[in-house]
Amino acid sequence: MYGGDSDAVQGQLTKVKQIQASWNSFAALLEDGSVVTWGDADTGADSSSVQDQLKGVQHIQATDASFAAILSDGSVVTWGNYFFGGFSRSVKNRLNAVHKIQANRSAFAAIRRDGSVVTWGSESCGGDSEAVQDRLLHVEHIQATSSAFAALLEDGSVVTWGDSIHGGDSSAVQGQLQQVQQIQANSNAFAAILVDGSVVTWGAVHSGGDSSAVQHQLKNVHQVQATFHAFAAILVDGSVVTWGDADWGGDSSAVQDQLKDVQEIQASFQAFSATLANGGVVAWGNAFFT
Repeated sequence: MYGGDSDAVQGQLTKVKQIQASWNSFAALLEDGSVVTWGDADTGADSSSVQDQLKGVQHIQATDASFAAILSDGSVVTWGNYFFGGFSRSVKNRLNAVHKIQANRSAFAAIRRDGSVVTWGSESCGGDSEAVQDRLLHVEHIQATSSAFAALLEDGSVVTWGDSIHGGDSSAVQGQLQQVQQIQANSNAFAAILVDGSVVTWGAVHSGGDSSAVQHQLKNVHQVQATFHAFAAILVDGSVVTWGDADWGGDSSAVQDQLKDVQEIQASFQAFSATLANGGVVAWGNAFFT
């Protein structure tokens, strides 16, 4: 039921080049551009209604309960739960020349080749971008929390929409969101790295949307990683700064003296692991997830 049993489609699962997952289902993209799905029918496992359209598929993206496939001609095919973006008929005439799709838990955002954006799915979670549509031009990249989107524009500015509590409202920091190079997200907050190496955050305070306690340390940042409710930034000198929920890796004080010459950070649901230059590893966060 949850995708752990693929026996019914096992004979079709050959020459697979990508697998995407919703909450309880999988969609496999085959080398010939066709798609095979399995798992819970209510979360996208049943693609029978669109199977004849799933040809020449280039990429698949997923919300919690639906899928969206980009075809070779730039059109998009969707299936799955209506309330999670499985139904895109209202924007079908605009879903052309699409080259990227981002998703949060219940909405999709597609970037077209001209830099414009088309959204659908749960309106409150970013499926409705009408309020910012006139600003969604020359978009290069879109990042997502669980229920909001942040678009990075060609000029380094940022446009946000969706659930205001979870990052859809960046008005408090909008003046600082200039010359942005990269945006990272966890479940409820965003963190933007600027050209000068500083960081701007917004969204749910407990999840790292408020970085004021460590703001003076967030200089010369070159990478930010995220668990579900916390962030960890690697500085140019190899040190690390963390913030957000302490139980989710936001407090690294117990290992701070070990966090030197850090090369890379990876995150699980509730913990971080840092790889050091000498090959060692330092982990922190919830002990059950380290």
